[in-house]
Amino acid sequence: MALSRKIAYIDLTNRRVRTAPIPLEMRKLYLGGRGLDMYLLYNHVKPGADPLGPDNVALVSAGLLTGTLATASARTHVAGKSPLTGFVGSANMGGFFGPELRMAGFDHLVITGKADGPVYLWIHDGEIEIRDASHLWGRDAHQTQTMVRQELGDDDIQVMTIGVAGENLVRFACVMTSLKNAAGRTGMGALWGSKNLKAIAARGRMDIKLAFPEEALEYNKEIITQVTSAKVSKTMQKLGTLFIWGTTNSTGLVRVRNFQSNQIPYADDIEPESIEEEMIGTAGCFGCQVHCRGRYFIKKGPYTGAYVEGPEYTSLGAFGAEVGCTTKQTVLVGNHLVNMYGLDTLETGSMIAWAMELFEKGILTEKDTDGLDLRFGNDEAVIEAVHQIAQRRGIGDILAEGPLKAAEKIGKDAIKYLIHVKGMSNLHSDERPTPALALNIATASRGSDHLRSRPAIDLYHLPEKVLRKIYGNPVPYDGPLTSDYRDYEGKPWEVIWQEMCYEAVDCLGICKYHTVFLGPNMPNFSEWPRLIQLNTGLELTSKDIWDCADRAYTLERLFNLREGLTREMDWLPDRYFDEKTDRGLPVVRGKSIDREEFKKMIDEYYKLHEWDEKGRPTKKKLEALGLQDEPTHKL
Repeated sequence: MALSRKIAYIDLTNRRVRTAPIPLEMRKLYLGGRGLDMYLLYNHVKPGADPLGPDNVALVSAGLLTGTLATASARTHVAGKSPLTGFVGSANMGGFFGPELRMAGFDHLVITGKADGPVYLWIHDGEIEIRDASHLWGRDAHQTQTMVRQELGDDDIQVMTIGVAGENLVRFACVMTSLKNAAGRTGMGALWGSKNLKAIAARGRMDIKLAFPEEALEYNKEIITQVTSAKVSKTMQKLGTLFIWGTTNSTGLVRVRNFQSNQIPYADDIEPESIEEEMIGTAGCFGCQVHCRGRYFIKKGPYTGAYVEGPEYTSLGAFGAEVGCTTKQTVLVGNHLVNMYGLDTLETGSMIAWAMELFEKGILTEKDTDGLDLRFGNDEAVIEAVHQIAQRRGIGDILAEGPLKAAEKIGKDAIKYLIHVKGMSNLHSDERPTPALALNIATASRGSDHLRSRPAIDLYHLPEKVLRKIYGNPVPYDGPLTSDYRDYEGKPWEVIWQEMCYEAVDCLGICKYHTVFLGPNMPNFSEWPRLIQLNTGLELTSKDIWDCADRAYTLERLFNLREGLTREMDWLPDRYFDEKTDRGLPVVRGKSIDREEFKKMIDEYYKLHEWDEKGRPTKKKLEALGLQDEPTHKL
């Protein structure tokens, strides 16, 4: 059955593997994927553990519906204590690894200790082997996957791996699978590197038996129609996630030259339609009909002929607006390099943009950069900086430490120019005109984040009646809601609802683009109970799913509090309050966040969460979710 997959405990120090079933009780409490990973994180990581030490754990999981007849059920979750922030480390990726892991017999991997040399895991039909990876160390993420398949003699093997950045413990290194699918945020690649874990390979021929296969197939057809008929999906089929750029830059909702402007003019070469000219087609993840991944060849320069997938919206910002570059060649090459090295594209672009502003202000000089001319718009310098970060050379060795540690090393008010929350850089977006999105990045559990709780549909000016239909299910809400994205009123509940929505999606193993993220008519809590019941046989209500999400999210909060989180960290950089937007449409020009109004939003957000004034879950809240005795060590 779909619920019969096991959990594996892999001790790299002693090279031991133990497997166990996952109790149905834990499924009902956390579903799977990110939810169960958060339980494992809170229970298996000792308070104060060094994120790069052997006491940290590396978690890998598939969602409850991953690999089933649920649309876009491709997701894999990767977790641990973050080497970047010291708080929750959590990243999610598409592709084909998660379904393959399930077909190989496992839903969750708990990897502890540290190997005495490079290793990779070979998981196949209920068996797990720890294999030597000395010959793979030093190889990039693409080479590693090819070499593992050749070594094991099967081109259908799915491989997750770190690149050179993870080996070099770059604190925002990621884990890769296929050409571009990245568990990108919070530095999980560095965690793997610290354990000498180069890769995990999976191949499975164990059927995932569904509870009601014929009915599940028919219902999924309905869901597919719901998803693919949406305008946002049709646009993504053509342009991928790049389409978002066409709207945000035109409006004035992107950050340019680190945080000096909110719109980049004369940038036709990096518009989605221009990059589309380079595409030779699109690709999709397991079980997805949208196919939002662009495919292209690099046509000039030292990487001519390289076949690449992407770039996503984040790469367009990272190697375009943030660093002041307006050539698609820089975006395409930058996208290729971060995927090859195994770097978080968002963090890489943000760190380079920050260094460029420091260079502009004289805080960094050519003496500090060994002659690298870090002027905004210097395409060659941007590409060289990517190499230096991954290889920990020159100024890249400092930038590889991530925002707060790099700022500490540089000094001279460098921290003033960081655009980060909790030590993690923000997306290339400018939330000064959008208080709801600003609250999202300030309070997100893993740091500044657009994939944890972003109420993106707030930008659509939806009628209040529509907003109430969405945000009143499955938990009633009779507070204020407004169609104006510039307002502060009612936005805390929108953020909380999206937190629960995205947590639930990550527990189920479904792509966020197939729920209420960019499309208000997409599937959500109303459709998930039947998807779960037909595929797994598990009977849950919409409210049950909400409670699972709330339980997991509360554990994330407890973990962060245990590791030193304070209310003051649920906040924005001063520039959001002190500097006004200078460009864009009249509706967004001249905007900044009001400190007092924002403080009220935080207060309301805490109250709605049933947290005290310091952001700690109340005893009543913990008891309602059954968390009062955690950690319980049931798994």
